[in-house]
Amino acid sequence: MPTVRIAAMSDVHVSKTSQGALAPILGQISERADVLVLCGDLTDYGTLDETRVLLKELSIVRMPVITVLGNHDYESGHVTEMVDALREAGIVVLDGESHEVSGVGFAGVKGFAGGFGRGVLGSWGESAIKCFVKEAVDETLKLETALARLRTRQKIALLHYSPIRATVEGEPLEIFPWLGCGRHEEPLLRYKVSAVFHGHAHNGTPDGTLSNGTPCYNVAMPLLRKRWPDQIPVRFIEVDPDSPTAGDDGAAYDGMERRRAGEKLTLHSA
Repeated sequence: MPTVRIAAMSDVHVSKTSQGALAPILGQISERADVLVLCGDLTDYGTLDETRVLLKELSIVRMPVITVLGNHDYESGHVTEMVDALREAGIVVLDGESHEVSGVGFAGVKGFAGGFGRGVLGSWGESAIKCFVKEAVDETLKLETALARLRTRQKIALLHYSPIRATVEGEPLEIFPWLGCGRHEEPLLRYKVSAVFHGHAHNGTPDGTLSNGTPCYNVAMPLLRKRWPDQIPVRFIEVDPDSPTAGDDGAAYDGMERRRAGEKLTLHSA
């Protein structure tokens, strides 16, 4: 089976006045990828007007589009209508579900906040704290369920919030707990994903790894624009559906640096 080229971006924050803003980026993606993944914050305020602009922008894409939602997409309380509109347009929206494209499996959730490592918030004390922690636990369980459904050798995970601290480094330390949750890493390790994409941390770090060495990419558009201003704010990787699963011999290849240098794509990421 041929290599699958994945383009990933996040935090496009489409507004009512964004018409035409994504067209140059999406046009280049169409020439370089087989599937486009979006990691949430598709809109600024989650309104239906913004959703219509987003759909018009995406209408030029002639490849599978897979997305999760972000916190901004929830702001106006129109999540159900937004998801219905996206799915009606043929866009795959993952919220604890999985999907397969050309032999590569994709699992996705929004994720939630809660902190990392020894700083992960525990479910203790006031009921408000317990509800907050439950949201993170529920998102983790949804991610685990989605990954468990996949039977592909290669699995790609999509979140909005980060599952690790490394890719939020660069943000103010005080807001680290609001940028992701270490609980989300557990199912990613258990099911040996090939790569992870997320957004949300606009001033974070583009590259990190899970504790088992699996690549984790922060693909927030504002971050990629700052880091590589001469490139389109998209991350490209290639995945061989038939190669060994991540954690055995690795499978995800990061094409950004090699393409920038004009070299053949050979960089091993896992």
